Amino acid sequence: MMASGFTAKDEDGRVSVSGAGGGSLLSRKPDNTAFKQQRLPAWQPILTAGTVLPAFFFISLVFIPIGVGLFVTSKNIKEFQIDYTGDDMSSPCFNCSQNISWNSTRPCTCSIPFHLDQPYESNVLMYYGLSNFYQNHRRYVKSRDDNQLNGNIDSLTKPSKDCEPYAFYENKPIAPCGAIANSMFNDTLELFYIEPNGTKTRIPLKKMGIAWPTDKHVKFKNPGGNNQNLTAVFQGTSKPANWHKSVYELDTDPDNNGFINEDFIVWMRTAALPTFRKLYRIIENKNDAAVPTLPQGNYTLEVVYNYLVRSFDGRKRVILSTISWMGGKNPFLGIAYITVGSICFFLGVVLLIIHYKYGKCSSSTEIPS
Repeated sequence: MMASGFTAKDEDGRVSVSGAGGGSLLSRKPDNTAFKQQRLPAWQPILTAGTVLPAFFFISLVFIPIGVGLFVTSKNIKEFQIDYTGDDMSSPCFNCSQNISWNSTRPCTCSIPFHLDQPYESNVLMYYGLSNFYQNHRRYVKSRDDNQLNGNIDSLTKPSKDCEPYAFYENKPIAPCGAIANSMFNDTLELFYIEPNGTKTRIPLKKMGIAWPTDKHVKFKNPGGNNQNLTAVFQGTSKPANWHKSVYELDTDPDNNGFINEDFIVWMRTAALPTFRKLYRIIENKNDAAVPTLPQGNYTLEVVYNYLVRSFDGRKRVILSTISWMGGKNPFLGIAYITVGSICFFLGVVLLIIHYKYGKCSSSTEIPS
């Protein structure tokens, strides 16, 4: 025997079903509102030749000049690259690349002569570049302790598990811990200008100001404050396995030592692609427009070869580059703007021809009597 029941509708239009047991069940009918019943006002543009064609030509008119400007600006940026991997027997760094190891105590030095065909004005940025190095690997990116790098004392003695297996060495906590810090680039690069009379002049390289200010002053701090005695602060910790120095020996300048060392900070900002460059030094202009920062002529790059790349078939290079208002040399953005603008112009012309040829055809037909 079926239980009797009744239905009721509330003020919002919802229907409820009640049974003999006193229970009620709301129906699945949506509320009678403009949103749920899809009665909201909407704007649906009608695409016509009068609206589409001007849009295509306007985009091409804007994008192509911007792209040309970006491309010309990038083209005017001067850049010079020096590969010093040393995999070729004719390379000055060949012996170093074959004989050096991570645990070597005696440094290996090599000199690479090169020639600049044109002078470099304004400030010149000196980068080091690596190839086939995947800093974007998931486990590699996670292998760090941000609390430790931010000066947390507890994280200094008890590193995060994300740093494993680079968290402890001989029962001592590693500072800084993790795979990123352990693989830090540690070649030393120096640049010399060869005067016409053969005199060798060292080019001054600025090591401060290469890291992002937010990293330098917010994300990275020494435990107990940056003005503490770092030797005492890091006592009881161990250096990363591949480092030749402890973290408190990276620099003699207290504003560039420990976790706030700018070379270290630059390395800890991982790259997105396997071929990348990182800022190493800045060659500042002497505020004399008549004297170029790097004059045309012969130079020598002296390298203390410490960083091994043979294990992952990588390559090392040094890049000297000027900068502009848009940054370093990169023609991609200008080419992208020119390409999009050219495609829009081509489509606009094609659609204009189609509209001119078929858009005015009469649709009237003669009805037979």
